[in-house]
Amino acid sequence: MLRLGRREFGPHEPVIMAIVNRTPDSFYDQGATFRDEPALARVEQAVAEGAAIVDIGGVKAGPGEEVTAEEEARRTVGFVAEVRRRHPDIVISVDTWRHDVGAAVCEAGADVLNDAWGGVDPRLAEVAARYGAGLVCTHAGGAEPRTRPHRVEYEDVMADILRVTVGLAERAVSLGVRRDGIMIDPGHDFGKNTRHSLEATRRLGEMTETGWPVLVSLSNKDFVGETLDRPVKERVLGTLATTAVSAWLGAQVYRVHEVAETKQVLDMVATIAGHREPAVARRGLA
Repeated sequence: MLRLGRREFGPHEPVIMAIVNRTPDSFYDQGATFRDEPALARVEQAVAEGAAIVDIGGVKAGPGEEVTAEEEARRTVGFVAEVRRRHPDIVISVDTWRHDVGAAVCEAGADVLNDAWGGVDPRLAEVAARYGAGLVCTHAGGAEPRTRPHRVEYEDVMADILRVTVGLAERAVSLGVRRDGIMIDPGHDFGKNTRHSLEATRRLGEMTETGWPVLVSLSNKDFVGETLDRPVKERVLGTLATTAVSAWLGAQVYRVHEVAETKQVLDMVATIAGHREPAVARRGLA
């Protein structure tokens, strides 16, 4: 059982986490949801299309202009409060590696802290424990926030992913974070080249076998683009194919840009696997 905010999700229930970037320079939409009105509209659309979680980020993952903790908080805290006011039951996640920003957004109503940089600020888990928030424990290969990998090597990339993510999860539990609020994330593209991310996908079953709910953030990432030699806006089909493989291998939470398309893929895989009934079943019955 995965318990986030007011929601509980069964072990075979796929969960969609919609990305809402509060940045002027995001790699995917170049700031389309930086202002409040389009960002709130994005939340409304994502909820209508089937997202159970919205993941709000105030700093883009890649290199760029410095964003201080104060500026990150300015971009996220008030917005979290407004989303909470409008959607009391939606799960609100905030993508941050900073413990002070984490505390501020939890005060505003956030349910989950998405630590995409793998514990670079160890106090973030302490904040999750203090506020009863969920926590995403990610493998980033020891990379500093907002840096790109350069000639990174692993003797066994999945062994390293398991060592780091399970270690972060167990540490979080020891600090008081609820076990049923913790997810582990292989961190596609973070501290990895394309071959590493592909191997992490291929061996995702090793993560799901740990018993921790697995979150994957695949949406339009560079490993998809390099695999197919496609620019950012032409990576949807590759992302959905990778989503289907990840679902079959047992991932549960999917951080995405395209909510409606992802939901169809996850519903189809869940039905094939026997965890969901068809929406309708008329063929051959009339």
